[in-house]
Amino acid sequence: MAMDDDNIFKALADPTRRSLLDQLFQRDGQTLKELMTGVAMTRFGVMKHLKVLEDADLVVTRRSGREKLHFLNAVPIRMIHDRWIDKYRERELSALLGLKAKLEKKD
Repeated sequence: MAMDDDNIFKALADPTRRSLLDQLFQRDGQTLKELMTGVAMTRFGVMKHLKVLEDADLVVTRRSGREKLHFLNAVPIRMIHDRWIDKYRERELSALLGLKAKLEKKD
């Protein structure tokens, strides 16, 4: 599945979805029931949020017997970081290095 920045940003825009990702970061491979304990909403509500996260490829699932386990996929977040955050930090670092060089330059 190709990465879709819009789906990823949409998924990350919601605080409940970020909370679910945080829960999976703390302990990967949780069931729906386990994930429900961390948010104050219905089973159906959590399922809808997980579907958005799955569509953005931020959560992947695997069946284990009768249970469906949810796992964090941090790769799309890293790709967003590299594409949208890291490149802007480079300009700041270059400016700071230039300033440092000017301040340390002896006349």
